[in-house]
Amino acid sequence: MNILAFNASPRKKWNTATMLAHVLDGARSKGAECEMIHLYDLAYKGCISCFECKKIGGKSYGRCAVKDELAPVLERAARADALVFGSPVYFGTESGEARSFLERLLFPFVTYTPGYQAIAPKKMPTALIYTMNVKEEALGQLGYNTFMNRMQGTMARVFGSCEVLTATDTCQFKDYGKYLTTAWDAAAKAKRREEVFPQDCAKAYALGERLAAPQAGEPIRGAM
Repeated sequence: MNILAFNASPRKKWNTATMLAHVLDGARSKGAECEMIHLYDLAYKGCISCFECKKIGGKSYGRCAVKDELAPVLERAARADALVFGSPVYFGTESGEARSFLERLLFPFVTYTPGYQAIAPKKMPTALIYTMNVKEEALGQLGYNTFMNRMQGTMARVFGSCEVLTATDTCQFKDYGKYLTTAWDAAAKAKRREEVFPQDCAKAYALGERLAAPQAGEPIRGAM
């Protein structure tokens, strides 16, 4: 089984990337072959509305026609056995690189037919990981659940199933004293990273195990 993880954070060794690494460790424990792709290493844009992926009889029907550094990655994603995508939350949604990637990944597989039927090459388990400064109890109030549920629904419609895992109230810096961050309690942030973030990583590891060995005939359910 081949699993691809996509890190849509500019940081390669912090919250989002760490969560994804634990997902892949869990998947490897079940025998899966895994790789993490750092999207900020690639030069690409979002969908350019050329609609070549929708053209009847076109050579790019059902796949993105744009040729750039993301193109071979999208081809590999279509052939994978499971996908996991991680992004920090910026201004109440995914990072800019995340949105551009998701547009290019998903739009070619969604048809302009009643019900917007999907034409992905195959069904596969998928997962979304979001990391954020916001506390868990504020997710509904700030509308975060809305955008996460919307993307989860799109992923599930295209690929068959999708699970969501969040890490909230994350620690953003190793040394809060170097930055103007008086909105937060630096000691509380450090304590949470020491005590709670390992629990989030354990959940990510278990998610990886599930992605590598989903129950036959049973869809992976969202977990917020």
